[in-house]
Amino acid sequence: MSTKETRVAWADKVSEHIPLISLIVLSIVFSIMSDVFLTSRNLLNVIDQLTVLGIMALGMTAVIVIGGIDLSVGSVLALSMMVMGWLANMVGVPMPIAILLGLVVGALCGAFSGFLIVKVNLPPFIATLAVMSIARGLANIITDGSQIVGYPAWFSELSIERHFGFLSASVALFLGLTVVAGIFMKYRATGRSLYAIGGSSEVARLAGISVKKVTLGVYTVCGLLSGLAGVVMSTRLDSSQPAGGQGYELDTIAAVVIGGASLAGGVGSIFGTLMGVLTIGVLRNGLNLIGTSPFVQQIVIGVVIVLAVMFDANKRKSR
Repeated sequence: MSTKETRVAWADKVSEHIPLISLIVLSIVFSIMSDVFLTSRNLLNVIDQLTVLGIMALGMTAVIVIGGIDLSVGSVLALSMMVMGWLANMVGVPMPIAILLGLVVGALCGAFSGFLIVKVNLPPFIATLAVMSIARGLANIITDGSQIVGYPAWFSELSIERHFGFLSASVALFLGLTVVAGIFMKYRATGRSLYAIGGSSEVARLAGISVKKVTLGVYTVCGLLSGLAGVVMSTRLDSSQPAGGQGYELDTIAAVVIGGASLAGGVGSIFGTLMGVLTIGVLRNGLNLIGTSPFVQQIVIGVVIVLAVMFDANKRKSR
């Protein structure tokens, strides 16, 4: 191997770990700037706050890997939590069944996005933008824009009660889903086919992969996970709010991109997404601890997204 090839190979290996390296650097910087940052209480708080974003980011990873985008996840989250709350608190449906039906609504929204993409041939951006608007409107119509409050004590305890002194049920759910998604994407044939579709859908089709079927399935799962994120958010807030999840679609996409996924498709990993989610959480938490304005925080997140996309574009160009 020549010296140039060795440098390229080394650069590729380092670039694969950029999300992890960035997270470590951020953690060191904030630990120096704030004595509170590395306390166990603060770190547990960071993890608790990331659960909703993390669950949605798992679904978004698969969407971006196949070369798609989903702008509806925040609105689907709101619609799912409102349907669950309406059924449980106003119709009298048992809470477990209301949760299940809320998840079904999320999956149906995702399936509808997938249908618009694979059958109606709408671009993913337009299809999911339309579903975003429809879902948000429906979420507000259910209670005329009012929030729904009052859930059983056991429901709220899913995000409050810490088992073994540190692990809540909602965090355990997120970690379990992360492991399952990571195994699926890396070791299952269907999971690996997502990368083939993102690399070239036509080549994937010629290789025998049912591109339309897989695409529909990916968007359905993304909608389902958005619905699940809505349930988890309700456990944290002890309420269902039609405005819930606003802006989460951008944070979700940002987490996946910061984690090393390419918006061009074909590149991304669950581990990278986990690093991206943690990076956003650490950024927001650290900036809060040092008294940074929320408006400035939005600017910082935007700059980080630009840098991540620029890094990916330069890496693809060099290859």
